[in-house]
Amino acid sequence: MTDPRLIRISELIELKADGQYGLAEINQRQHALQAAWLAERQGCPASLIAAALLHDIGHMIHDLGHDAAENGVDDKHEELGYEFLASMFGPDVTEPVRLHVAAKRYLCAVEPDYFGRLSRDSVVSLSLQGGPMSKDEVAEFEAVPQYRDAVQLRRFDEQAKVKGLQTPPASHFLPYVEEVILPA
Repeated sequence: MTDPRLIRISELIELKADGQYGLAEINQRQHALQAAWLAERQGCPASLIAAALLHDIGHMIHDLGHDAAENGVDDKHEELGYEFLASMFGPDVTEPVRLHVAAKRYLCAVEPDYFGRLSRDSVVSLSLQGGPMSKDEVAEFEAVPQYRDAVQLRRFDEQAKVKGLQTPPASHFLPYVEEVILPA
């Protein structure tokens, strides 16, 4: 791995992801690895596995601390992550990252039982992020070509909060990232 962009991504995951993931009993790295592992185990394409690994990278690059939502702050990590990744990846990776918060709002609007399955920290952040989508917002969301991948990523995001779950290390998932990174 000689591409400095891949090295930077690897360093963020290995060195900046020790903070607790919201109110879950895991850290950011464990959450990222669990999400990527879920995508891999489901046979998703490399782009969605990479997006799953990187979906919360915005949390790793901001300086708002690990409990911004608990402090009443929407850290807009999805936008920060999108901006960080946009020069390195195409929309098959960046759009699910950008839209994974909107996908939570979408699922709360279109699946009556989805809200009840949210973790406590996801409920707290949902209120900061605008709550369930309106009908117009649902239509706008569904008009984005990658919305289905964003919804799938959201489902991985919600499932990737298991304390003590053994996953492959970050190095296992970096070939997927390398496969979809844009030429330098």
